[in-house]
Amino acid sequence: MNLIQYVEGGGARRVAIVESPDTVRPLAGEATVYGLAGEAIEAAAGLAKIVAAKVGDERADYGAIVEDGRLLAPLDHPDPAHATVTGTGLTHLGSAATRDSMHQKAEAEAGENLTDSMKMFRMGLEGGRPAAGAEGVQPEWFYKGDGAIVAAPEGPLLSPAFALDGGEEPEIAGLYVVGPDGTPFRVGFALGNEFSDHVTERQNYLFLAHSKLRMCAVGPELRLGALPGHIEGTSRIRHGGQVIWEKPFLSGEDNMSHTIANLEHHHFKYGLFRRPGDVHIHFFGTATLSFADGIVAAAGDTFEIEAAPFGRPLRNTLEVAAAGGLAAVKQL
Repeated sequence: MNLIQYVEGGGARRVAIVESPDTVRPLAGEATVYGLAGEAIEAAAGLAKIVAAKVGDERADYGAIVEDGRLLAPLDHPDPAHATVTGTGLTHLGSAATRDSMHQKAEAEAGENLTDSMKMFRMGLEGGRPAAGAEGVQPEWFYKGDGAIVAAPEGPLLSPAFALDGGEEPEIAGLYVVGPDGTPFRVGFALGNEFSDHVTERQNYLFLAHSKLRMCAVGPELRLGALPGHIEGTSRIRHGGQVIWEKPFLSGEDNMSHTIANLEHHHFKYGLFRRPGDVHIHFFGTATLSFADGIVAAAGDTFEIEAAPFGRPLRNTLEVAAAGGLAAVKQL
């Protein structure tokens, strides 16, 4: 079951089940996924059961919602400051060829000659998939921002003027709501464009944090239930409507060096991230980047990420913000 959030022509918010590529079925009552999640937590019931009880005979034109720019991110918080956006890297094995080359390099190099990235990757291979109930090795982790940085599907991804690059990262994201007692509840999964500055990151690995502090996008559809073990998707960039780069990507635990449970544990083990009522969007990483193929996206280019379990592609157009000058601080 996949859900979307959108705005009706009159401005009211709605949640709908995706019935087909052309049709959605709006739910009666609660108008946000956040509210539906709250109902499910309070009732100690699965979200799919709560949703099924609210489906009526009403239908809406999915294509019109998309064309009119009325899609919303599939989960948000009424106060964006109470939504935390984070992620993990070096979690995916990539294609068979990439995986083999990584292993060959790891075998060929002595331990002290490995880069920190390769060491972290090997740690994940060796300890990122613990038995159920056991704690595995920590992944690479980063903070991106709060809910204000999440762009709507089909909307612009605004890159700051000081950025050296605005490049896509096709990923799967986990979407969560923290219950009243501090228990994190996974609402579902969505496609994500983690959107980073790879030129800055390439200069020095310690610039990773700077490379991540910018917008991102998730959606348009929220997939309820478990994540398939094997996901095949495609990431592409369009310039003037023409595809200038396209590449497949793999995700799901079968293609990862960490389990989802291990990644979730190492995020939510911090009490700060178990604050009741908060929303979390957590990116699980990728192995496919246009930047690795020498592609530099330009303002006006459109990123498109798709994978069959998630319905419609996630599309966003790159925009570059005007220069803001020096961020000066005043003394009180």
